[in-house]
Amino acid sequence: MKFSVCIDSVFRNMNLSEALSHVKSSGFDAFEFWNWRHKDINLMASEMKRLELSLSTFCTDGGNLVDEESHKEYLQGLKEAIIVAKRLGCGTLITQTGNELSGIPRERQIENVLTGLRLAAPIAEEAGVTLLLEPLNTTVDHPGYLLTRSSEAFELIEQVGSNYVKVLFDIYHQQISEGNLISSMLSNLPSIGHLHAAGCPGRNELQFGEIHYANVIQALRNAGYSNYFGLEFMPSAEPTLGLDYVRNLMDAS
Repeated sequence: MKFSVCIDSVFRNMNLSEALSHVKSSGFDAFEFWNWRHKDINLMASEMKRLELSLSTFCTDGGNLVDEESHKEYLQGLKEAIIVAKRLGCGTLITQTGNELSGIPRERQIENVLTGLRLAAPIAEEAGVTLLLEPLNTTVDHPGYLLTRSSEAFELIEQVGSNYVKVLFDIYHQQISEGNLISSMLSNLPSIGHLHAAGCPGRNELQFGEIHYANVIQALRNAGYSNYFGLEFMPSAEPTLGLDYVRNLMDAS
């Protein structure tokens, strides 16, 4: 299992060079972020080389999957994100579905997501980049979002039928939406391309809240999970508090 630090959450008050330097000095070799259009890609490439850092993933931008009329814009945004990903040596991209549309049956909207993913799959496959579909919670953080449950995401991925379209299982979001975390992950491990983690409730450091992350990480290790485990928490104190906790878990296993 590899670990990645989300600089837009953990180091959200720092500039890019500061954030990446802190990732490295905290003992991690990989990072991720949210929207590439708000980043200095030239500076990022330079800092990655200087610090010997890898980029695990970031988000696509443009259009959405839930609206069929938006698919052309979505696919263009995907192609643009792939160009950035290839330049930075990044092998995965995060996609969200978008919010529910009023006046349209939910089943139709899910079908739109499936259609969009089927259109995106050959683009991702040709580029050698894996697309990560992310369910989010609507109770606390993302009211109105279409896809909330991992079970529905795994169903969609199965119907797409591409090794280049997988699920981003966000442990924090899924604790709110459905619980049963370890069982859900282990029974669908081949379909998980990336993990996100934060304490719940609060989305703070992993050691705070109701999720026993030591058990979660050990279960994933025992099951042979080898992709990235992304740290996407909002620090309640100095960021090193949460990162040191994860480092201790890494060293103990």
